[in-house]
Amino acid sequence: METLANFAIVIQRRGVDEKRRRAVWIAFLLGALTVLALPPVYFLPALIPAFVGTIWLLEHATSRRAALIGWAHGLGFFIAGTYWIGEAFLVDPVRTGWLTPFAVIGLAAGLALFPCFGFAASVMIWRRLKLGAIGRILIFAAIWTIMEWLRGHVLTGFPWNLISTVWAGDVWMTIMPVAQIAAFIGAYGLSLLTVIIMAMPAVLARPSRGAWLLVCALSFVLPVSLAAAGGQRLYRAPAPDLNSAAGVRLRIVQANIDQSLKWVGPLRVQHLRTHLNLSSQAPAPGEPPPSHIIWPEAAVPFALANHDEARTAAAQIVPAGGALLTGALRFGRDNDSVYNAVHAIGGDGAILATYDKVHLVPFGEYMPARGILPFDKLVPSQGDTIAGPGRATLRIPGLPPFGALICYEAAFPGAVTASGDRPDWLLNVTNDAWFGKSAGPHQHFASARMRSIEEGLAVVRAANTGISAVIDPWGRITGRIELGHAGTLDANLPLPLGPTLYARFGDQILALLLFATLSLVFVMRRYLHPGA
Repeated sequence: METLANFAIVIQRRGVDEKRRRAVWIAFLLGALTVLALPPVYFLPALIPAFVGTIWLLEHATSRRAALIGWAHGLGFFIAGTYWIGEAFLVDPVRTGWLTPFAVIGLAAGLALFPCFGFAASVMIWRRLKLGAIGRILIFAAIWTIMEWLRGHVLTGFPWNLISTVWAGDVWMTIMPVAQIAAFIGAYGLSLLTVIIMAMPAVLARPSRGAWLLVCALSFVLPVSLAAAGGQRLYRAPAPDLNSAAGVRLRIVQANIDQSLKWVGPLRVQHLRTHLNLSSQAPAPGEPPPSHIIWPEAAVPFALANHDEARTAAAQIVPAGGALLTGALRFGRDNDSVYNAVHAIGGDGAILATYDKVHLVPFGEYMPARGILPFDKLVPSQGDTIAGPGRATLRIPGLPPFGALICYEAAFPGAVTASGDRPDWLLNVTNDAWFGKSAGPHQHFASARMRSIEEGLAVVRAANTGISAVIDPWGRITGRIELGHAGTLDANLPLPLGPTLYARFGDQILALLLFATLSLVFVMRRYLHPGA
């Protein structure tokens, strides 16, 4: 205990050390350490030293120093967590390769402003209210969660690598299913509880029997209780093979086409043929034939709605009475506006339904500050992609109604279904080939898994290079194709649950949790520090 206390003192002194770079480097390393708990590593214990060290580093810091520590922490977190952004710029190294370091560091530096302001705000509140160790941890967790929420909404939002996704790995989903709690409080609410759990050992800077009891209660009993509640939810769930839509058999096609080859003119017909060949394969012995075929985002380099020949060829593999669901670019009536769309195509080549992507990727699908910055967007095309009118629930023959999510639209908690028109399942088509075999596709997959639990809806995911999968409403994977493999996945469509608590009330629950956390701080301050 004495050794732990001495170590805490060393870290605390670094936070106020006149040699500012010491605190900056420690914060940077703590931020990077946090990423080890995220996909694809899922080393959850890394969060304890990461958050405990951060609390100790801020212990005696001024608000100004805390802002610097927060920015350095965020820089480490986002460089380590989103380094894979650079992979996209290396797809066409001649045109965009020079932007790689600017993109990775620039994005991280911008996103690091959220912990910058968050850490400064935490320390300001600590000082103003003269809080003890427990109060500081609760305030830090609340501010961290608020910053995550703001990051998911400000300037179109980027809710990537929320701390709650640390629970989305296969191992934790099995042995400690805390992720199931997202059905009640959402990913942001689960982030709040996760930070409290992992940061609470910081009270051991002043070891005592009471401190050890508190750590045991909140860092052991609380997660075990959450896991028990999640396990109970899973226990009540029917077996996957007993929870599927009658008469629906999906075939997901993962062609595994390298992004550098996708739009090469002479290969365009070959890419279409690859999808057709995979789609028309016979099912495994004893398995029913597919009723519906699913291709990923922009599966083939043709605007199918505007290209009769390609659409007619695609329609040849549509099962009788079924449809092909595929991502594709779509041109508007003037042929100048471009949409990133999902089409449902019938056996006669007719388009049965269309969804146009709403949440576009800055610098990828449209160019902010066009004409000011000295480069064009990452994806070359005729101008910027146009956003669709809004979320929609699509209805086609032979399938329960579904909502379509294109690419990282699946990363946004509480924003994946049409308001007032709840679908029975979610289709997520994506092209993660931009990011190779990096951590990016694994992080994207974890986000989709969290959405299935939050909404109580199956997520059917088709990715060009992976990870393609069928995820049921409890986050269980009923089938998948791993990253970097070509092939098909034939699977049943899981039935939906009734709306979860989070699906009904959304982030109102987060507001209630934050209010309860802050109320607890004031109650503790009044009774434990009445003179403050």
